[in-house]
Amino acid sequence: MKKIMSSSEAIALIKNGDTVAVGGFIGCGHPEELTIKIRECFLEKGIPNNLSLVYAAGQGDSKEKGLNHLGEEGLVSKVIGGHWGLAPRLAKLANENKIKAYNLPQGVISHLYRDIAAGKPGTITHVGLKTFVDPRIDGGKLNDFTKEDIVEVIEIHNKEYLFYKAFPINVVLLRATYADENGNATLEKEAVTLDGLSMAQAAKNSGGIVILQVERVVANGTLDPRKVKIPGILVDAIVVSKPENHMQTFAEQYNPSYNGEIKMAVDNIKNLKLDERKIISRRAAMELIPNAITNLGIGMPEGISMVANEEGISNEMKLTLESGPIGGIPAGGLSFGAAINPESIIDQSNQFDFYDGGGLDVAFLGLAQCDEKGNINVSKFGPKIAGCGGFINITQNSKKVVFCGTFTAGGLNIQIHQGHLNIIQEGKAIKFIKAVEQITFSGEYAVDVAQSVLYITERAVFRLTKEGVTLEEIAPGIDLKKDILDKMEFTPIISENLKFMDEKIFFEELMNLNLKGELL
Repeated sequence: MKKIMSSSEAIALIKNGDTVAVGGFIGCGHPEELTIKIRECFLEKGIPNNLSLVYAAGQGDSKEKGLNHLGEEGLVSKVIGGHWGLAPRLAKLANENKIKAYNLPQGVISHLYRDIAAGKPGTITHVGLKTFVDPRIDGGKLNDFTKEDIVEVIEIHNKEYLFYKAFPINVVLLRATYADENGNATLEKEAVTLDGLSMAQAAKNSGGIVILQVERVVANGTLDPRKVKIPGILVDAIVVSKPENHMQTFAEQYNPSYNGEIKMAVDNIKNLKLDERKIISRRAAMELIPNAITNLGIGMPEGISMVANEEGISNEMKLTLESGPIGGIPAGGLSFGAAINPESIIDQSNQFDFYDGGGLDVAFLGLAQCDEKGNINVSKFGPKIAGCGGFINITQNSKKVVFCGTFTAGGLNIQIHQGHLNIIQEGKAIKFIKAVEQITFSGEYAVDVAQSVLYITERAVFRLTKEGVTLEEIAPGIDLKKDILDKMEFTPIISENLKFMDEKIFFEELMNLNLKGELL
């Protein structure tokens, strides 16, 4: 059977009601040509429709790209996704109860692909216990229209686990760089390899099909078999994409430093200006450990690598990303998921194997809401569905986790003068609240497993203890009652050894930081 076909011919292979899994990480590896064509076919002909969509990592630009193409009423009827914030068109359907909607940990969905391929009944893991995906809380359901339980609590040898049920996958949409006429595909220009092989195997062993978007088709026998990541026996259709729909990330057409083709000089990376983000990043950088295996989340934690580079200690860091890169410097924004000058790029599922098993020494993640139990919410705020992504896998299993964020949100304005912090205008939203809206990180679970947990803001540093959230440091110039306690919905424990954050954090000059968490 001829495998090379137009995007219209390939999408015509998708049947109404199919379960469709889509590969990608933000813009890395997303088959944009295919998702665009699905929307076009649906709007023109009304088919395919009533699809169940499955994806591990969030894919989109928070506007129109990526999975936003599938955010049409009637096109999808059910979504099981790892992160929703980048696809507001899908989130709108969920909020309006027009689709069944689930949010599961990114690493769990990544592992589900392998377990579906292997014919297993599902994925058994501790990941998600005591968070909103635990069926004793929400079971990952995002709206009232979603009734079916797809997560169960089970017990093995007197220990609790979550069981995530497997399901057949009818269609998989993937992206590669080159494919030969038989469908053997390589990923040499891709920033990450993700779950392509597992997804393709899951589809074939479910009796489904694999549609592959590529940059170019080459002759049989011209690809190095050691570089073939997706074997042709798994591929049913090959679509050659337009260049604009085959960008390496949603921010860059192609950056050769992401896939090891070149090594980029990092001396030209701009330093952060001295503001609340740099204060938080500097204080967080003091928690770095020499040669520790580290994960930096998107957003606020991205500044930590910039501070480390500025301080000349970035070479001592062992940074990893849940998307698969190991080493190098994580890219930011719509290129997040890629890494500049990585030492290695492994499959996403393998990275989560390592994370879930406790391989991370320290992780730095965002802080949106924190409550008196030390729980963190980064996944849902009123009608806004952000989703957990890899947050649960990472924070639940890292030996040490550091949450980074401003103390309040929405209009915060600060001044830094002679090593002192002054609050010019307070943020409108209080972030340290009585009870978080959704438990993305469980303080109770962290205490049970004796995990080291810190919460770092521009004006205060807290630690999670058995007794509760404990205030350990405040910024010079900050009034404890007016600027901290009065801006919290709960009263933290005040450490007997309460001290000021190091004043070097609040000056323009370099801190002369080393990776022992000390200032020289």
